[in-house]
Amino acid sequence: MQFNHRGNKMKRDIIKIDEDKCTGCGECITGCPEGALQVIDGKARLISDLFCDGLGACIGTCPQGAIQVEKREAEPYDESKVMKNIVKAGPNVIKAHLQHLQEHGEDKILSEAIDYLNKNNIEIPDYEEKPLACGCQGSMTQELERVGKSEESVILSAELKNWPIQLQLLNPNAPYLKNADLLLAADCAPFAYANFHQRFLKDKVLIIFCPKLDKTIEEYIDKLASIFEKQNINSITIVHMEVPCCGGIEVIVKRALEQAQKNIIIKDYTISMNGEIV
Repeated sequence: MQFNHRGNKMKRDIIKIDEDKCTGCGECITGCPEGALQVIDGKARLISDLFCDGLGACIGTCPQGAIQVEKREAEPYDESKVMKNIVKAGPNVIKAHLQHLQEHGEDKILSEAIDYLNKNNIEIPDYEEKPLACGCQGSMTQELERVGKSEESVILSAELKNWPIQLQLLNPNAPYLKNADLLLAADCAPFAYANFHQRFLKDKVLIIFCPKLDKTIEEYIDKLASIFEKQNINSITIVHMEVPCCGGIEVIVKRALEQAQKNIIIKDYTISMNGEIV
């Protein structure tokens, strides 16, 4: 049951940290302008449910894949308490927090934050000028402008050679995986890069998944490890978007290789939201 009254617990999205995986590196701290995370006794800790908005900006900054978003009973997120904490950290953190809320479409909470600043005579920074440095531009609503478009139609051949392609549906014993050159792509990448088939997919077996939104990360690691163990994989190419949460795909692949005790060179390509290799 969900309660909306302040002070009562409600079921909502909130982060979960796997202490066995966490190394205490502190990378996640910069991805949380709300101040919900601290490194204590060598591990990242969620210090208060009240400060965690559940949007998962910290996920892509964790090199160990130790952070996930789960739905559980927690104290309702309290923007006024968050703002008291953020204001102490100075203008840059205030700006990062406002950008974070805007990019995730949290208009109501953003309005509460602005009201807090106005009531306390605190200058409101220009938070709309560019995407947030912590990497939440992956959720920011924006219209992308393409340049250099040609009026001519170019017919390209499809290079997909296997099905299914979603990792959750893939059978690790599929015969087409034997001695394969694997292409592991984030879900969004083929849509962002126009020449995906010819540049990356040709002669490769495609596997796609989302390292942020998919809830079966541990199963993915086990399944990839099984593929690496059984199928004598020739090569691994990764293609993902430039947003930090998408970088989790490399973490997952490396953990699977470690679990399988395999050493396969990874070629890693990053695609910008404007459709370019960066």
